[in-house]
Amino acid sequence: MASERDNTLIVITGATASGKTSLAVEVASRLGCDIISADSRQIYRGLPIGTAAPTPEELARVRHHFVGMLPVDAYYSASQYEQDVMRLLPSLWAQCRYAVMCGGSMMYVDAVTDGIDELPSIPASTREHVACVLRDGGAEAVLAMLELLDPAYLAEVDRANIKRVTHAVEICLAAGKPYSELRKGRVADRPFRIVKVAIDRPRAELFDRINRRVDMMVAQGLEAEARAMLPYRDMNALNTVGYKEMFAYIDGRMTLAEATARMAKNTRVYAKKQLTWLARPTVRPTVMLNPADAAESLLEML
Repeated sequence: MASERDNTLIVITGATASGKTSLAVEVASRLGCDIISADSRQIYRGLPIGTAAPTPEELARVRHHFVGMLPVDAYYSASQYEQDVMRLLPSLWAQCRYAVMCGGSMMYVDAVTDGIDELPSIPASTREHVACVLRDGGAEAVLAMLELLDPAYLAEVDRANIKRVTHAVEICLAAGKPYSELRKGRVADRPFRIVKVAIDRPRAELFDRINRRVDMMVAQGLEAEARAMLPYRDMNALNTVGYKEMFAYIDGRMTLAEATARMAKNTRVYAKKQLTWLARPTVRPTVMLNPADAAESLLEML
């Protein structure tokens, strides 16, 4: 009799524009299983162009989960994602012993594969308070709060990642103790097999793909998509590459050419961070696949 340990979660992660979605659709269609998106922006509705969400054809070919399921003003976290995915998986295992998780949001992937520390729920009033501090005082004001609340975490956090800094401040306030004291750092024992892969492309090739994708997004109507989101521009869902540059263009602070070039540059910077994340020592290392035969190589690993 089969057990949960016979089930396999195939995690296709890696740098943006590396070809994750195409590989996931190909593998999932051949295995007859579903795809779980691990993209912290594709989860929101109304952002298909700027988030490079699966196309209507890809969505029709394989059933996807966590794509376009939330309004842009909804609060969502890696902790909620972990809980939602772990609740979903048993129903997927009942249909097929494989499931594919695809995305490059590092905290989402780690939350499911390695587990996440139990952290307090953030009251709406706390989120609103920290959001006001950020809006009125900028990043420096939130960093100053974190210095008072948790100097140990401030010493290690990427200060440019204001979303992560803000979240740490929220947790400190909600828990009444430093965020660094709540993190255990233990890898969860999952009752299923995990196979984690990424597509290995030369950096020059990856950057060229990023540049071409950005041009394609603009051609597909990213400006119109951003204009439709102007009433929500302060929401966290839109505090990301693509929309920030488009808002700057709409505001008249950049030309379209400047916004497009800045978007490509910032996307390349983000891709470098993803590659650094892939290369870090971990209990479950990522297997790098040759793009020429990625699907066949992955299927041979199962």
